[in-house]
Amino acid sequence: MANNRTGRINEEVLKAMGELLRTVKDPRVSDAFLSVVHCDVTKDLSYCTVYISALGQVDAKELMKGLKSASGYLRRELAHTLALRHTPELIFKLDDSIAHGARISKLIDEAVK
Repeated sequence: MANNRTGRINEEVLKAMGELLRTVKDPRVSDAFLSVVHCDVTKDLSYCTVYISALGQVDAKELMKGLKSASGYLRRELAHTLALRHTPELIFKLDDSIAHGARISKLIDEAVK
């Protein structure tokens, strides 16, 4: 039963974070084209790992600093969006799977030509 609950919460956090990232005013975050790839909430709802993918030329270290700086704001807004008794602490991780997939696709296209 708990697995189903955390699965639902993961989906809700994923949707909400996708919207909330657009409201961050920090230029390190707002200038990047970000998408939330996956969210993983712990069973006790104390932590949530948010996997972010950034497209384009982005300084990963500066982006992560910007996200860490905005995590308090994002957590507060997430608490307003979701009706949870305890809002998890947000941990951001960069996921380069989309960029990697685009690079592989480009290489395949070049090989076909």
